[in-house]
Amino acid sequence: MHIKDRTFIISGGASGLGLATVRDLHSHGGYVAILDLSAETGNSIVNELGDRVKFYEADMSSTTSVQTAVNAIATWISQTSAPIGGVIPAAGVGLPSKLIDRNNEPLSMAPIDFVLNINLRGVLDLLRLTLPHMTRNTPTDPDGERGVLVLVSSSAAFDGQPGQVAYAASKGAIRSMTLVLARDLAQYGIRCMAIAPSYFESAMTAQMSEKVRKSLEKVFEFPKRPGQGREFASCVRHCVENGMLNGEVIRLDGGTRMPSRL
Repeated sequence: MHIKDRTFIISGGASGLGLATVRDLHSHGGYVAILDLSAETGNSIVNELGDRVKFYEADMSSTTSVQTAVNAIATWISQTSAPIGGVIPAAGVGLPSKLIDRNNEPLSMAPIDFVLNINLRGVLDLLRLTLPHMTRNTPTDPDGERGVLVLVSSSAAFDGQPGQVAYAASKGAIRSMTLVLARDLAQYGIRCMAIAPSYFESAMTAQMSEKVRKSLEKVFEFPKRPGQGREFASCVRHCVENGMLNGEVIRLDGGTRMPSRL
């Protein structure tokens, strides 16, 4: 899939890994639609990058909000004639907690719902609302490709840490549905890949304490540092451009396997 003159929809695109992907795809000639809650940041990115980037304020836990954004993107595409080439649902949250606390009290469903609604439900919602636009694309030569989905899983889908039960469940679901989506969408010429990053510098990991950061760095293999946004974005771009990548989850973690205790 060529990037130039195609539109890429990126949720969570106003910060972290999503923003790095926005910059990378834009630099290679793509049009980018950013879905995020931070209007101030999103609009500043548009002002910086120019006409091939649009910001749409959207709450990924709200179908009404996502539908409104997708409708607006469809209008923009009709003006630019740059069809949807890919969807990258990069919005994600994590609230560390165990199902029972030290007093043997069950965790409230509120934080569980919050994580699942954005990390899983919001992904499925965005995909189901954008796919009807992608399936109408004119197929490209030589394979008849119409588009690609690049999902964001996590190393937690493979070896989650204590307190990551909701987060690991959401990212494990992303991992599990990658092949299913590739099979479901093959008839339309749409591929589906997923990337499972480990500890990357992002808005979410910025909330970690220095103690947790140092503990994580001790278990890294090589390189012994957090991943950088440009490395994630480069992997997304490769998933877009390499037509033989389909139905697989790429661990982007420098060979690190997380232990049960840090």
